[in-house]
Amino acid sequence: MPVRGIRGATNVTENSATEILEATRELLEEVLSRNGLDRFEDIVSAMFTTTPDLNAAFPAEAARGIGMNSVPLICASEIAVPNSMPLCIRVLLHVNTDKAQQEMVHIYMRDAKRLRPDMESAQ
Repeated sequence: MPVRGIRGATNVTENSATEILEATRELLEEVLSRNGLDRFEDIVSAMFTTTPDLNAAFPAEAARGIGMNSVPLICASEIAVPNSMPLCIRVLLHVNTDKAQQEMVHIYMRDAKRLRPDMESAQ
């Protein structure tokens, strides 16, 4: 079975654990729903990044909070590109699926929709 990548991003208004975890949970639930992923065993791994201004919580905690306990998860910091979107959380899921890469629905929420106006995003 092929492995496909699904991207997503969102942002928060402040560096707080509550906001980071809530925004990440919201993003993950939308990515899973829109891509028809109802079994965590189909997720090979998940990589989360945050901009350097977010350090109050690991986004992976939100994934574990929705049941992704057996999925390998990792968090990293984005590079500090001048004038890039602040307070941003990104995710890259690797999933086992028979769907083509073009069928994957990438989700950009909140102000992060501006990052990829060419992609379909959650409304």
